[in-house]
Amino acid sequence: MAPSKKAKTPAKVTDEALDKIQSTVAAEHGNEIASKLSRDQLTSIFNALSLERDAVLRDQDIRQKANKALADHKFWKTQPVPKPGDAPVQEEGPIEANVAPGDVRKEPYPLPKDFEWVYIDIDNKKELEDVFELLSGNYVEDGEASLRFKYSAEFLFWVLKHPGFTKQWHLGVRVTSTRKLVAFISGIPHELRVRNQSLHSVEINFLCVHKKLRSKRLAPVLIKEVTRQCHLTGIFQAIYTGGIVIPTPVSCARYYHRAINPRKLLEVGFSAVPKGMDREAYFRRYEVPKETNLPGLREMKVEDLAQVGRLLRRYLRRFDLAPRFNDDEVRHILLSGRGTDVDGKRQGQVTWTYVVEDDDGHITDLVSFYTLPSTVLAKGPDQPETILNAAYLFYYATDAVFETPTWAAVSERHEAAAADEQQDEKSKYFDESVEHWKKTHLSGLTKRELGDEENVTNWEVEDASTKAKLKKRLNELMEAAIVIAAQHDFDVLNGLTVMDNQLFLEQQKFGPGDGFLRYYLFNWRVLPIAGGMGNRIGEAELDPLFDHLREQEIAKSAQAPSTSAAGSAGSSSSRDREAQERAFKGALDRMPKASLGSGNGVVMV
Repeated sequence: MAPSKKAKTPAKVTDEALDKIQSTVAAEHGNEIASKLSRDQLTSIFNALSLERDAVLRDQDIRQKANKALADHKFWKTQPVPKPGDAPVQEEGPIEANVAPGDVRKEPYPLPKDFEWVYIDIDNKKELEDVFELLSGNYVEDGEASLRFKYSAEFLFWVLKHPGFTKQWHLGVRVTSTRKLVAFISGIPHELRVRNQSLHSVEINFLCVHKKLRSKRLAPVLIKEVTRQCHLTGIFQAIYTGGIVIPTPVSCARYYHRAINPRKLLEVGFSAVPKGMDREAYFRRYEVPKETNLPGLREMKVEDLAQVGRLLRRYLRRFDLAPRFNDDEVRHILLSGRGTDVDGKRQGQVTWTYVVEDDDGHITDLVSFYTLPSTVLAKGPDQPETILNAAYLFYYATDAVFETPTWAAVSERHEAAAADEQQDEKSKYFDESVEHWKKTHLSGLTKRELGDEENVTNWEVEDASTKAKLKKRLNELMEAAIVIAAQHDFDVLNGLTVMDNQLFLEQQKFGPGDGFLRYYLFNWRVLPIAGGMGNRIGEAELDPLFDHLREQEIAKSAQAPSTSAAGSAGSSSSRDREAQERAFKGALDRMPKASLGSGNGVVMV
C-alpha cells in the first residue's frame, strides 16, 4: 500500500476518543496525569504518528519498487515458491514432491565462459579467507549504502561448520584463469518445525556476487545449483531471509537497536538526537550500569549442555516457526564461538552465552548474543572508514513462562519412563533402510530430545498472568545482556521483533530501525506467521499476515449481501472504497497483538 502524496489533513480527536484515552491513562498512571492530556496534545501526537507511518511505508514502497524487477523475473516464476495470485492455502505442506536422487539433474548448471564451480573447504584457511574477502567487499549494505557487514573468519567458521554440514552446500564460482573467488552461496542443515509439521531443510545464507559481475546473472544460477546439490542429498525445503521482497514472504520482522555508545552512534550517523531532547539528555538516556544484578547469572559451561538443550527446545516449541536443535547443535551455536583464551584474554570470540543457575544447581534461564560489526563506509576519499561494534540478540529461554520448571518436568518424565532404556535412541531418520530422500518428515531428535517439546502452550494463547511473568523475567535477562555487551565494548545491541522480543524492546530502550527482514520458505506452502510487528505505527501493514487477513476480509465482504441499492458509478466507487477501508480495519483488528510477542522463533545470522 503506497502512502498518499497529498497534504495531510490534521487529525481530529473526538470527545469520545479523548474520554477513552484519558480513562486508559488514568487507570495506568493516575487521574492527575490523565487530566493533563489535552485535545491539542493528542492531535499533535496523532499527527506525528501519522507522519511516522507514512515515512515507514514510503521507505518500504521505494525499496520494493527498486526490487520489483527481481520479484517479477521469470526465474522466480519457475521456482516452487508461493506466487502472487495463488489460490488461498488450504493445506500446509510441500509444493513439489520429493524425488529420488536418480531423477535429479546429473550435471552442474552451466556458467558463463571463463568461470567454474568450486566447493569451498572451510577447514582450509586460504579458502575461508577468500570467502571473507568476497563478502567484505560485496555483501549486504543498508539501503543508503552507508553500512556493510564486516565478517570475520571466526564468524564464518562458526556459521558454516554447523553439525552435519555438507561441503557441497558451500558453493563458489572462481575465475578460471586467476582463481579469484567472485561468487558464493552457502547452506547448512536445519531441522525446522512449521506449526505442527517437522521438516529437514537447508538454511541458505551469504548469497554474494562480486559487484563487477552483477550483469552476468550469476545469482539465479547459484540458487539453482545449490538446490540441485540439496536434492542430491535428499533435502527439498529451504529457509532464507532478506530485506527485499520476492515471492513470497512467510513472515516479516523489524530491526530494533539499543544504543550502548550513543556518542559514537551519533558521530557515525547511525542515530540522531530526537527532536526536543538535547545531546546530554540523550546520552543519559542510554547510560548502562557497570555491573549486572541478576542472581545466579554466569557464563555457560559445557557441563550445562543437557539442561540448556532441554530448556531451549521447550521454549522454542511455543512458536509457530522454529528450529529444532539437538544437543550437538546447541553446543555448536552457543559454545563453539566463545573463542580461545590467550594471556587471559578471549581471542576470536563470536558468541556470548550466559545462564542463570538457581541455588539447587538448576539452569532456569538462558540469554545469548553474537558479534557482527559493520563498516561505516567513507563518504569521500579523505574520510576514514569506521567500525561499528554491533552485537545481535541470539537465542534465549526462561522457565518463567512455564507452570512447571523444566528441570522438574524432565524429572517427572524420566521417572515415568525409568524402565525405558531407549530414551536416547535415535529416530527412524537414522535408519539406513529408509532412503534419505524419503526422510523429510522424520525428526533427527532422539526420543529424549523430542520429549522436551511435550505439553507446551502456544505463545498466542498464553494467559495474561503468564505473559506478565515472562515480560518481567525477560526484562531482567535483557538488562543483564545489555550490561554484558557494554562491558565488552559494543556500541549497539540489535534485535528483531521475533520470539518474545516485543515484551522487552520498549522497556530496554530499543528504538525502531529502518530495516525489515523477510523470511522465506522454499518448496513449502504455509499460511503467514506473525513477525511481532505492530507496536509502531505503520508496521502491521508490512506483515504478510496482514495481507492474508485483509484478503480474507475482502472475500468475506464480497460474499455478504449488499445492503444498499445500486447507484451511480460514483456511489459504486465510494462503496468500493468503504469496503477496502473496512477490510483494512478488519485485518488490523484481527492481527495478533504485537505486545504479546510473535509466532516466529527463528533467529538467522
